[in-house]
Amino acid sequence: MTSRKRIGMQMRKCLPGHKAGVALLLALFFASCGSPFVYDQYQVIEGTSWDKEKIYYFTFDIEDPSVPYEITLEIRNNNFYPYQNLWLFIGEERPIGPMVRDTIECLLADEFGKWKGKGITLFEFSYPLRKKYVFPHSGRYTLGIQQGMRDQRLPGIEEIGVRVEVAK
Repeated sequence: MTSRKRIGMQMRKCLPGHKAGVALLLALFFASCGSPFVYDQYQVIEGTSWDKEKIYYFTFDIEDPSVPYEITLEIRNNNFYPYQNLWLFIGEERPIGPMVRDTIECLLADEFGKWKGKGITLFEFSYPLRKKYVFPHSGRYTLGIQQGMRDQRLPGIEEIGVRVEVAK
């Protein structure tokens, strides 16, 4: 028997154990590759025309209220959005205590009409709602987002989203 055949037979004997080891390493690798976000969800605006009465809800759980979080509003608009800004009514339902309400203005374009978001025909804009925010309690939180513009049906907004992540 040549040394080449002997090496091949020895490798075949070793491979079954190595396959299990490689499979275990791959499983551990993919299990550790979770999303860095506590919550990251979008909702599609029906017909790309946001009705004034329509509220989009985003519900997420906070397990550790002792660490600070970043809460970001994500807006995807197209070229048919007719304004430079977007007024929004935000309601935050907490697990304990009263609902907290806020009104925010998002500037989606500069004074020359150039969209601030990333994209070519669909623009994605991130607006920080809260930076290094410490939630008062653990539990389930719900954000309700409603457009606050004067139009009954607001064209050009395709999706709205919320992202929650541990602050860096």
